[in-house]
Amino acid sequence: MRATGQARPGQLAELGKTLARSGARLLDINQSVTFGIVSLEAVVALDHEAELESALAATGTDLGLDVQAIQVSAEEYHRWSENQSQPRLIMTLLAPRIPAGILAEVGALTAEHGLTVELIHRLSGREPLDGEAPQQGSCVECWLRGPDADILALREKALALGAAHGVDIALQEDCIWRTHRRLVCFDMDSTLIKAEVIDELARRHGVYDEVAEVTERAMRGELDFQQSFRERMAKLKGLDESVLAEIAAELPLMDGVETLMAQLKRLGYRTAILSGGFTYFARYLQQRLGFDEIHANELVIENGKVTGEVREPIVDADRKALLLREIAEREGIRMEQTIAVGDGANDLKMLAEAGLGIAFRAKPMVRQQARQSISTLGLDAVLYLIGYRQSDLEA
Repeated sequence: MRATGQARPGQLAELGKTLARSGARLLDINQSVTFGIVSLEAVVALDHEAELESALAATGTDLGLDVQAIQVSAEEYHRWSENQSQPRLIMTLLAPRIPAGILAEVGALTAEHGLTVELIHRLSGREPLDGEAPQQGSCVECWLRGPDADILALREKALALGAAHGVDIALQEDCIWRTHRRLVCFDMDSTLIKAEVIDELARRHGVYDEVAEVTERAMRGELDFQQSFRERMAKLKGLDESVLAEIAAELPLMDGVETLMAQLKRLGYRTAILSGGFTYFARYLQQRLGFDEIHANELVIENGKVTGEVREPIVDADRKALLLREIAEREGIRMEQTIAVGDGANDLKMLAEAGLGIAFRAKPMVRQQARQSISTLGLDAVLYLIGYRQSDLEA
């Protein structure tokens, strides 16, 4: 049964009475109202013959609805039921404003992979008519179903499609844990803050070019993280401790981080900083934003001066992944319920370990390897990937 028309109170009740009088068994139902127009679909079964079609038509006339009764064979119903039991994928589109033209290409891409678009709905707030981009950006979520989709190939093509339109397209398998995450772990530099602290320290100490040269050698693969980190730290020897306080007071927060942290605390998530940076600055962010715990490198300071050394163990890629697992185990949280957010190659192992790993404003190589990425919106867009609606967060 499909009923459409001007929505008014009591329509569902009267249609339900008509179905009940005909002895219909309800198998499925879906209803939506847009700009006062209702669309109601119900799948029902009849155990004996009944004049359901004429009864529904008469009820529809009384209610001002166009009601269609469409007969479905047992074979068609079984095929439909089997399709509903196939795994569901969630495709999320995020951007300051989503261009209408991308819908055709998303439709073609999903069809190419044998996927049916089961539902499309908006997670972000309504866009104003004056053309201004919504403050929290635009987000549309698509539910996809189909047999044995090649998720890796689909994700690669979606990444390229999104880049061409200035839209982030995230793809994740739907599961019970998707909206039941409990732990979120963040990298710090260039993720929670718009800065790389070691670069700022080097500038203040007059050794920026020397530190940058070591960084470049590491990027060429000539040094591993720990080697490059120790070399860069050595060049900071003698830096006055007062400079740390000055830099901490001026740290530029990443777009959306305050909104995200306020919502995560409100929703009961445990939050942690897992950083290859320094505890001095992580502790400052903890006090300002309310992180539950921090794990970073501890600067050795003697007589008010940085010695150029850090205490063991150094927080590198392996340790970030280890810390994520340890925190989850200690708090009794399944790994499927964890989220990790970072921007660099040093975060990839942590992102891979987490139930939801998100590369945030990352370099192309990191975006390519991470399962999800956000580049067009602020850090609070993480909430969209968890499945929250803007209206829910404002309630």
